[in-house]
Amino acid sequence: MNNPAPGTQPVDSANPLLNIGFRIPFDRIRPEHAEPAIDTLLSEARERVERLAASGERDFADFMADLDVLTEQLGTVGTIVGHLDGVVTSPEWQAARKAIIPKTSAFYTELGLHPGLWAALKAFAETDAARALDPVRARHLKLTIDGFRRGGADLPGDKKARLTEVNTRLAEVTNDFGKNVLDATAAFELYVPGERLAGVPERVRAATRRDAEERGQEGYRLTLHQPVFTPVLTYADDRELRRELWEAQTRVGQEPGRDNRPLVREILALRREQAELLGFRNFADYILEDRMAGGGDNALRFERDLEARTRPAFERENAELEAFYHVQAGQDAPELQPWDGPYWAEKQRQAKYDFDEEALRPYFALDNVLSGLFELSRRIFGITVTEAQAPGWHPEVRFYDIHDEAGTHVASFYTDWFPRDTKRGGAWMNAFITGGPRENGTEPHLGLMCGNMTPPGEDTPALLSVREVETVFHEFGHLLHHAMSRVPVRSLSGTQVPWDFVELPSQIMENWVMEREALDLFARHYQTGEALPEDLFRKLVDARNYRAGNVAMRQYSFGLTDLTLHVEYDPQSETDPVALARETMARFISFPLPENYAQVASFGHLFSSPVGYGAGYYSYKWAEVLDADAFSRFADEGLFNRETGRSYVDTILSRGNSDDPAQLYRDFMGRDPDADALLRRTGLL
Repeated sequence: MNNPAPGTQPVDSANPLLNIGFRIPFDRIRPEHAEPAIDTLLSEARERVERLAASGERDFADFMADLDVLTEQLGTVGTIVGHLDGVVTSPEWQAARKAIIPKTSAFYTELGLHPGLWAALKAFAETDAARALDPVRARHLKLTIDGFRRGGADLPGDKKARLTEVNTRLAEVTNDFGKNVLDATAAFELYVPGERLAGVPERVRAATRRDAEERGQEGYRLTLHQPVFTPVLTYADDRELRRELWEAQTRVGQEPGRDNRPLVREILALRREQAELLGFRNFADYILEDRMAGGGDNALRFERDLEARTRPAFERENAELEAFYHVQAGQDAPELQPWDGPYWAEKQRQAKYDFDEEALRPYFALDNVLSGLFELSRRIFGITVTEAQAPGWHPEVRFYDIHDEAGTHVASFYTDWFPRDTKRGGAWMNAFITGGPRENGTEPHLGLMCGNMTPPGEDTPALLSVREVETVFHEFGHLLHHAMSRVPVRSLSGTQVPWDFVELPSQIMENWVMEREALDLFARHYQTGEALPEDLFRKLVDARNYRAGNVAMRQYSFGLTDLTLHVEYDPQSETDPVALARETMARFISFPLPENYAQVASFGHLFSSPVGYGAGYYSYKWAEVLDADAFSRFADEGLFNRETGRSYVDTILSRGNSDDPAQLYRDFMGRDPDADALLRRTGLL
């Protein structure tokens, strides 16, 4: 799969990045390998481009297949380098990645603008061979032609040159944005005495105490990593401590030397220029043209319709919290602030449902959650997941194989679940190698799942919150989309679908976390083995939609901020995009925001890659509508119904981008989506 093209030889066989096999040699890859490997692979790729561009001198046998794998090695190595910079970052890895970004970005732009390749592609499209392609390969040809046009292949020379400059600069500045967020998050630490952590769960106290001891410090070390930040904001009785931590989080992306605010304006200006060069009104219209939403205005209407239908519940919930707060704290208590919201909401939840989510953690040991998830997947999707061995990038990394019912090795994947100061925040899935059907059988896929979950304690395993359990299920849904793909065309495989469809396979998996039958597979007390008690399960279900209006509005705030900046904001105006983002978000937050509030300056989803979720954050809500509706078929036919699971694999998971996503959805459900499914599920209809 990763052999050099005919006529080429690896320049440096000692460079592990030039000898990537299925088990990537992470134990041997070093920052100094990155740039030489990329240089070699770029040279080889350019030779292949010229051979393809000259295809008019021969017949077009295998033309599209060659085009499909043209950048396979280059893409794999680029992914590996970016991944390592994100999970074990260092000044050396950051420098290595920074060195290759301009080179690879310029190459990919040149590729889409190559006149010879574009001419060869159009010539092939007029041949009898092209007209005889099967539906999947015909779709590949159509999307490739569309991609060249959307990438500027028909632009005049001066505009092509400017587009290359814009794309290269975008790659550089978005990388700087992500680096600033990672560095600022890693740089923050606050040592506090134990009395300031009154109310905080003992597991967090123990972990932060141990963290301080390992650094030779007194007290408890607090960071901005989610397993520390979230429980302190939710449980700490010390209001001043909550304020301190919340304000530290808001400073990420604003500090001297790591200030992303100027970068936000530059990125938005570059994206607008990119879109206009390509003939689009704005970046959102450019990005969404080939997604389910179709354009920026449609996405805005979708989000604003949900906002209008949710706002009554949002305002009612906020009035209820305000009343509860004043009953508990007194009528003359200070006005609620953003750092008070999670704390008092948790107090209200406990009072309303006699339910503390911390009580669930002993039943959610990570290893049990994974075992249950794998068993659930065996019953529904017919796969077997077993732990295997492969070199990793950190001692905590684990490796697994996936086999189908026939015993075929269809995929493998890595996991890396716990936070580190050298690792970026959040949770994500990514693909290293895309396999699938080949002439000689099936080649396995290779992917990964990463997160920043609650780590093990000194005497306890990693005990997850229910939200962390949902995150594990979510990322595994993405992984299944990659692992179960049976598309013969690499660039149409797995998760390479429109982004407002890509979250369906991930978000649908979260539904099983709230089902008793599924919980019985893994929700057992880590010490006694006792199943999750029925009364605790009932409280979990009853409290499921607690403050659902606020949860929904938080997501709308991100989606509408994104779209406002990419549709309605004019980068040529005097308007400050950071201030505009603050004003937009303020409509969805019931507490007053300080003047320097600039969450957008740390919004990595939007600004830490050239595209990322830019103009596409609405996709989470769009896909929630799809997943709420699609799960209803499992709810009706049986949570572990193998035939329903087989249908889901055959129509969604295995199909990648081999057909229009709307058609794939209809193939599974037999109809178009029910737009009200999400609001019904969350009790907001």
